[in-house]
Amino acid sequence: MRPITGAALAAALTAAVLPGLAAVSHAATTHRVLFDASKAETAGNADWIISTSQPDPLKQDSTPSSDKDWTGALSSWGIALQKTGQYTLDTLPAGNTITYGNSSNALDLSHFDEFVLPEPNIRLSSSEKTALLTFVQNGGGLFLVSDHTGSDRNNDGWDSPKIINDIMTSNGVDNTDPFGFSVDLKDVNSDHPVAISDSSDPVLNGSFGTVKHSLIADGTTFTLKPADNPNVKGLLYLSSSSPGNTNAAFVTSTFGKGRVAIWDDSSPIDDGTGESGKTLYNGWTDSSANDAALALNATAWLAQGSTSGGGGGNCAAPGQLLANPGFESGTASWSGNARIGSVEAPHSGSADALFDGTGTTTTNTESQTVSIPAGCSASLSYWLHIDTAEPTSTKYDTLTVAVGSSTVASYSNQDAASGYQQHSVDLSAYAGQSVTIKFTGSEDYTKQTSFVLDDTALTVS
Repeated sequence: MRPITGAALAAALTAAVLPGLAAVSHAATTHRVLFDASKAETAGNADWIISTSQPDPLKQDSTPSSDKDWTGALSSWGIALQKTGQYTLDTLPAGNTITYGNSSNALDLSHFDEFVLPEPNIRLSSSEKTALLTFVQNGGGLFLVSDHTGSDRNNDGWDSPKIINDIMTSNGVDNTDPFGFSVDLKDVNSDHPVAISDSSDPVLNGSFGTVKHSLIADGTTFTLKPADNPNVKGLLYLSSSSPGNTNAAFVTSTFGKGRVAIWDDSSPIDDGTGESGKTLYNGWTDSSANDAALALNATAWLAQGSTSGGGGGNCAAPGQLLANPGFESGTASWSGNARIGSVEAPHSGSADALFDGTGTTTTNTESQTVSIPAGCSASLSYWLHIDTAEPTSTKYDTLTVAVGSSTVASYSNQDAASGYQQHSVDLSAYAGQSVTIKFTGSEDYTKQTSFVLDDTALTVS
């Protein structure tokens, strides 16, 4: 028998606890994640904790091998992270206050890369909301989990939809919907939301596996507001809905240097174990969904938003770099020959860029050159609508996205769908470089395919 390395052992244990998930090898960087338990996350039948040992779950079992080694309905989540060797985990216990910048508090958010707020049932105070927004603004990752309207488990008049909406409208940092979404006040009894088609998205296609579906067992949905934050992105939608600004089940966004994700139900993160007397539901390993992969991929994406854990990343000039990103100013800042205007309905505003769509041999391009600051993570996102008269069995017409001489994404008549789809590409590898972003549509001699581009963004943080 050959000796097994520490990295291989961690990967093997991860696969053993979470069958069907991709094994994750050990990385040099250790990400610090704080799970909240200060907002009545164990009220009623809820048990949204990784362990009853708080703040340090390792004091319950320092080498957990199954979900019952830590007591809590989120123990599978915590143990899966623990086994990778890439994370240190703590819990903010009941009776504590969420703070940022309090050097005397060992559980201050400045010591962490990510904060998980799983279905809060106590309204955050004004100072806590300010701390939370400042944490994200300075590079922290925030993982929010909501539930359905009326899920007031401690009967104080505040359920998680109201609490999360309150965070985004009364925080003392940015009260105008800083994340670009709101929680809908409704109760969806049962559904299996469907993931958008985006092979480049790290949450849907991360190291923990591919996400095709999640589940809802009494949850809600979200409304996206790209006019408030153009980086908001719906990743999964109700099975009866098309991707757009309504009926989203899982959403990501950014704010300042940080990242945000929100899930529409607590059932998917529930592993069916927990404290005695709780009525729990195992959504974590439900065979009809990919809930574990979604939770873990999102955790990884959020934790990597800043190398300094919410204390300020190395990006000197965070923000959105593309000029005239929605073509509202016509051809300004873009170079090419696509049809700019509103020949087809824009995703937002009054203009978009139409590539091809003539039914004749056509090549259209639009490009823009930007400089990505050193030390920044970077993401290119855009909304694309594809309609075609071609059969979808064979690729005839294409749209490519290139950075310099490298093609980073491509689409064809085979990807035609109703409405706009949002896509994103990680361009962090180009930090410190001046690059040209170029969209190229190529149509053959017969039957049209229209590639409609709108609301582009190259966001660095």
